[in-house]
Amino acid sequence: MPSHALAIASRIVRQVVRDRRTLALIMVVPIVVMTIIWLSFPSDKTMLNYVAPALLATLALFFGFLLTGISFLRERSQGTLERLMASPVSRLDIVLGYLLGFFIFALTQTLIIVLFTIYALNIDYRSELWQIFVFQIIVLVSAINLGILISAFARNEFQMVQFIPLIILPQVFLCGLLWPVDQMSSPLQWIAKFLPLTYAVDGLREIMLKGKGLLDVGFDLGILAAFAVGISIITALSLRRSSGG
Repeated sequence: MPSHALAIASRIVRQVVRDRRTLALIMVVPIVVMTIIWLSFPSDKTMLNYVAPALLATLALFFGFLLTGISFLRERSQGTLERLMASPVSRLDIVLGYLLGFFIFALTQTLIIVLFTIYALNIDYRSELWQIFVFQIIVLVSAINLGILISAFARNEFQMVQFIPLIILPQVFLCGLLWPVDQMSSPLQWIAKFLPLTYAVDGLREIMLKGKGLLDVGFDLGILAAFAVGISIITALSLRRSSGG
């Protein structure tokens, strides 16, 4: 990875670590959310075991998108991104630096969610734990890149939050979390095929519920990886235009 990208990532990490309230929220909020979800289910674990993979994928997308989008927007509003764009640092370095910096904290949240769900809430799973983590990492990269891209269209944090119903909620309703995709109407099934969360939910369910490996869900991984790369390219191309506000 280029040295400029590492420097950008290091600065982001230092900023977040100094903000103890934000750091505490990153660690506590996932536990609170999963506990509330767990308490809302009946004592029978069958339903929760089935829903858990979809919840893990959805929360990874949601928290990754929200954390990255608002943090990157703050970088723009404070003029940090504009100063970077005026420096010799390439757009690729900038995208990679922000991706790595935000990834560290998004990954922390995801690890907390997965470990708390499996061990504290005693959710059953059939595959190996490391395969769940690897799959979630791909989901996270997609979420972070999406958050960076969408934040380019927001001028303040309020506008960024308004993108959640537009970007996240349709995926929640159409990904198979609430009801199977194949039971939806044909137009909705067609739309679901273009949503990354659909493949995240499908792949994680195959791993956790059926014990399949990463190679068995290669199609879902490939779609998510292609989405992440495509969004990264679009983000890099749009930085010059969006950095000026």
